[in-house]
Amino acid sequence: MDTAEKLSALGYQLLRPLLFSQDPERAHHIGMQIMDVLAAAPACLRPDRVEDPVQLLRLTFPNRVGVAAGLDKNASHIDGLAALGFGFLELGTVTPLAQPGNPKPRLFRLPEAQAIINRFGFNNDGLADFVANVQRSSTWQKRQALERGALVENTPPVLGLNIGKNAATPLESATGDYLKGLARVWPLADYVAINISSPNTANLRKLQGSDELDGLLGALDTERRRLAEELGRNPPLLLKIAPDLDDDQITVIIDALTRHHIDGVIATNTTLSRDAVQGLANATESGGLSGRPVFEASNRVIRALRAGLPARYPIIGVGGIMSGADAVAKIQAGADLVQLYSGLIYQGPSLVNAAARAIHGHDGTMR
Repeated sequence: MDTAEKLSALGYQLLRPLLFSQDPERAHHIGMQIMDVLAAAPACLRPDRVEDPVQLLRLTFPNRVGVAAGLDKNASHIDGLAALGFGFLELGTVTPLAQPGNPKPRLFRLPEAQAIINRFGFNNDGLADFVANVQRSSTWQKRQALERGALVENTPPVLGLNIGKNAATPLESATGDYLKGLARVWPLADYVAINISSPNTANLRKLQGSDELDGLLGALDTERRRLAEELGRNPPLLLKIAPDLDDDQITVIIDALTRHHIDGVIATNTTLSRDAVQGLANATESGGLSGRPVFEASNRVIRALRAGLPARYPIIGVGGIMSGADAVAKIQAGADLVQLYSGLIYQGPSLVNAAARAIHGHDGTMR
């Protein structure tokens, strides 16, 4: 751990009580603004990124640790997040049209369980603003330079763009929203994530059912082929799924992923289960539960996916990572990459390098 990293960890220890004294959603915005300010500081004052490059999904990831979708819904903090040392950033979820999401309050802390409940409901500014924000970022501009074959100092993190459907769009018309999203982000994305697993958009998880999933993925596969031919680029397509799946449902998803040529899977989103937080303040709030309580549920799905999918099929593991050891456990369960969200709230930005360093050490012992 370098000096800048130690200062970052100490700074967050001092800052966290102040943030936790604020409304959670307000604290989130304050934290992101502070991050953006620190990202503009001289490089000597920022922690060095852990370099542990890995080839996956036809991409080179600078390390195996990314930020999960939802932290930067409008892609308005890309450069700030990049400065934290991530190997990849997943931005969104974005919907075709701007929407306010669910009424406030809609974000709740459960600190005794290192958990968060959210019912945001895909609040975002819509595709037009999202695309403009991506294009304004120096991180995306560097990614484009790399794609053109230019030499770029300090390889920027991979950018994944996560798309969803508007709340007002009926489920039977959902495919149209995903096709609109795919077409708009295709020219920009290093990979595209299809979010069908948020519990905060009514009936969205029904798209994980056999017939619904077949229809959606079949249409997306057809459209991606058209876009690849028209635009001359072919970013990987990944599906983000829920932890609240039984073995039969996981089998259906595995079959659909391979049959429709989906390049990878992100496991998992938040859970509806409250078994691990019963009796805690805010535990009865509706929405998706993330953080430590979803850790093992996510790992269970990852293990099932790894057992059922073809060898070397890409899996991104997310859910409950609070330490470097947790990140390694995700890799041991079968993930190739990992993502952080709630852990950043409870542990701070030093978790990024802690996770990347632990995975790098684990990889070294396996070689």
